[in-house]
Amino acid sequence: MNPRTLRVSVPGPAGLIECAIDHAPQGSPRGVAVLCHPHPQHGGTLDNKVVQTLARSLVQLGYTSVRFNFRSVGASQGSWDEGRGEVDDALAVVAAQRLPGLPLVLGGFSFGGYVATQAAARLGSDAPAERVVLVGPAVLNFAMAAVPADTLVVHGERDEVVPLAAVLDWARTQALPVVVVPGSGHFFHGQLALLKQIVLGAFSPR
Repeated sequence: MNPRTLRVSVPGPAGLIECAIDHAPQGSPRGVAVLCHPHPQHGGTLDNKVVQTLARSLVQLGYTSVRFNFRSVGASQGSWDEGRGEVDDALAVVAAQRLPGLPLVLGGFSFGGYVATQAAARLGSDAPAERVVLVGPAVLNFAMAAVPADTLVVHGERDEVVPLAAVLDWARTQALPVVVVPGSGHFFHGQLALLKQIVLGAFSPR
C-alpha cells in the first residue's frame, strides 16, 4: 500500500496470520479498522485493490487499518475452511489488533463482506463494532449475518459476480440502504476514487 505499511504476523486458530497495518498519519488513532479480502480460492489477498481503497479511506479518516490474509493465503498458515475458519481468522485479528477503549470498524469486499458480517455478529453486544462496511458483499454463496442499521453497503450497478438484485433482496429484509455505483462491475474498475469518496462521506459527522 505504501512504504510505511507494517507487515506483522499474529496467532490464529490455524497458525500465524499475515497482516498489513497502516497507521493514521497524525496523533492518536480514531479507532481500528479490520478489513477482509475476497475469496481466497479466486485470487483474493490483502493486496486486493478494493480492500486497499477501503484501507486508504479509513486511514484518511484517522483509523489504523489492518488488512490480513486468510488462512492458506500469502504467509498465513492453514488451509481453506469453506468460510467457517476464515471468520475465526478475522476474530483472531480483531483480538490481536483491537485497541482498548477505541472503536472498531469491520469491513470486507465480496467474500470478505460475508466474513465481516459473521465476525460482527459473533462479537455481539459486549464488544460490538462501531461500524460495518460492505463492498460487493457475496450474498449468494455465503450465509450473510444480519447487520446494524448504519452499515454501509456499496454495490456496483452492473456487478457480474453478485447481481445487484440479490443484494437488494438481502438488504430489503433489513430495511438496509444500498449505495449503488452506476455502471460499475464487481471490481469497481475505474471507480475506486468514487468508492473512496463514498466511504469518506459515510463517516462524516452527521
